[in-house]
Amino acid sequence: MFKEIKAFSGFSVDDLSEAKVFYGKTLGLEVTEDTRMNLLTLHLATGAKILVYPKGKAHRAATFTILNFPVRDVERTVEALRSKGVRFEHYEGELQTDAKGIFRGGGPLIAWFTDPAGNILSVLQEA
Repeated sequence: MFKEIKAFSGFSVDDLSEAKVFYGKTLGLEVTEDTRMNLLTLHLATGAKILVYPKGKAHRAATFTILNFPVRDVERTVEALRSKGVRFEHYEGELQTDAKGIFRGGGPLIAWFTDPAGNILSVLQEA
């Protein structure tokens, strides 16, 4: 039924202006804004588009990773993002991260961070 439909994903933020700066300037994604509808569209290298919509005070940050960025070198990417003010999450237990915020416990190296609205994103090392 939906095989030929070009589906897309979306998520909410509490401040659309902050999201535009973060995704466009900090992460370097192509971001378009529909001021009439008060929406952002993130354009990914895969051709996928992700809708970002404001919910103001009703916004609740996702408690799971909403967007993963495969990168060649997690260490270098973490440092580059850190230099732009991005703070990485630190976890204990099964997903324990090191001092840089990188999980090295098996599988690809991965580091989680949040957007200004608290939504969780990751960078993970390509195999």
